[in-house]
Amino acid sequence: MPPIDRTVWDTTLERLLDDVYTFAMTGPRRDDDWGRDVLAVMDRSATDPRGWRTLEWQIDKEGRKNVRPSFPFLPLTAEQVHEWTYHVTASAAAELLASLTQEWFFEGRPVRTRVDRDDVLADARMVLSRFGTDAVFRTSSELARASASPDFLADDLAGGRAFTDYVMDLGLIAVNSDEVGIFWSFNAN
Repeated sequence: MPPIDRTVWDTTLERLLDDVYTFAMTGPRRDDDWGRDVLAVMDRSATDPRGWRTLEWQIDKEGRKNVRPSFPFLPLTAEQVHEWTYHVTASAAAELLASLTQEWFFEGRPVRTRVDRDDVLADARMVLSRFGTDAVFRTSSELARASASPDFLADDLAGGRAFTDYVMDLGLIAVNSDEVGIFWSFNAN
């Protein structure tokens, strides 16, 4: 896999996640507790340390202004971020990120049946390569409660403990020694 740079990141992130209601942002590691760094990204008090592209929908910007700085995320603690997420392998994290390209319900073409399945997975691996081989991945999916390598492509999307006010949400957190990445999908009903 070629090294990721700004152009590759921006293009791949847009191709992968720009068509669905997702949140994709990164921030620096400033705290010994990565959970606090995650919260800083969720409330937008930290920005991408490399100045690379992020994805945030207009509804989120309006919610931040009118509801709370962390909108659509609930006011959380670092302890909740730790307790409500589960470790997954890098391979499972790529499958999960690829799955976030799906709509929650009535998906006519879930990733597992798409002709471009391998391309979507390659894009997910490329995005996650930013965090390096020593990255740790966490998810809110209940599928990861029993296994660090669930098959995220086998079934429909399955959320876990809600991190937002929405009916369902599902997220992936990437952590390395320098950065955190937050990738979240919402069923905004």
